[in-house]
Amino acid sequence: MKKNNTNIPHRYECLTDIHRMLGLPKPMHPMISFIDNLDGQLELNKLISPHTSAFYKISYKTALQGRLRYGQHYYDFDEGGLFFVAPNQLVADDHNNGDHAGYTLLFHPDLLLTSSLSKKIKHYGFFAYTANEALYLSAQEKMMIFTVLDMIQKEVNSRIDDFSQDVLISQIDLLLNYSHRFYKRQFITRKLVHNQLLQQLEAALADYFNNEKTLIHGLPTVQYLSSQLNVSSSYLSDMLRALTGQNAQQHIHYHLIEKAKEKLSTTQLSVSEIAYYLGFEHPQSFSKLFKSKTHLTPLKFRQSFN
Repeated sequence: MKKNNTNIPHRYECLTDIHRMLGLPKPMHPMISFIDNLDGQLELNKLISPHTSAFYKISYKTALQGRLRYGQHYYDFDEGGLFFVAPNQLVADDHNNGDHAGYTLLFHPDLLLTSSLSKKIKHYGFFAYTANEALYLSAQEKMMIFTVLDMIQKEVNSRIDDFSQDVLISQIDLLLNYSHRFYKRQFITRKLVHNQLLQQLEAALADYFNNEKTLIHGLPTVQYLSSQLNVSSSYLSDMLRALTGQNAQQHIHYHLIEKAKEKLSTTQLSVSEIAYYLGFEHPQSFSKLFKSKTHLTPLKFRQSFN
C-alpha cells in the first residue's frame, strides 16, 4: 500500500475513491463493489496505508506473502484465505507484502438497511477480531465460496432494478452463513493453536487470582483477558465454545467458583471477606452466583465440606 505521510490514517468514504486509486472505472453500484484481482494485475499497494473506510470488506487472497495489519495486530496470511473488515477498522500492509491476487467485496452498511442482516452482521465474530488468523478454506469450501462470490459479481455488474438490493443482500447473507460455518470448523481443525491459547488463558487467570489483582481491579473481565491474549472477546468466546462448550464469561465464572470453594474449605475468612477477595463489590452478588453454580449457598458449602 502507498504510505501515508501523516500519523492520521487515510479514510475512504466512497467507492469511487477506491476505484480511482486502483485505476478502475466508476463502480456500477454506489453502495457495493466487487474487485476481481485473481490474476494479480491490479496494484493494490496503491491504496494508502494505513487506512480506514466506511465499508464492510470481505477479501479472498490466494497467498499474500507477508502480513496485514488489522487494528493493533496482524492477520496470519501465509496460506491465503478469507479475511473480514468492518467499517472504521484500521488496515495497513506490512512493507514486505508481495502477492495481492484474489477477490475483494466492498459494501456500505446502508445497503443492508431495512433488512434483518443489518443487525445480524454485527454479531459475526470474524468482523470483530482485533487479532486473527484468516479463514482457511478446503478445496470444497473454496468452491462453495467462489460460487457465491461469482453470483455476487454478476449481480453487481448487472443493471440496477427493483430487485437488485434484495438479491445482493440475500447473496451476502449466504456468503456470511458459509463463512460462519467454516470458521466453526476451523476452531476444531486448528485445535493445537487454540489449545495453546487456552493454556495462556489459564495462566492469565491463575496470575490474576494468585497475585490478588482482584483487590485492585475487581472481577476479571472478558475484555481484560482477551487483551492479555491479543484477541478480541468475540474470538475468545468462540474459541472456548469450540474447546470447552463454555463462552469466556462462563469460563471466568467457573474459575471464580473454584477459587471460592478453595477459600471456603481452607480458610476461616467470612463470606463477605471471600467475596471482597474475589473482586465482588457486594457479598450478595457473590452468594447469588455461587448458589446458581453449585446449588448451595457459600455457608452451606462450607458446612457440607466440614
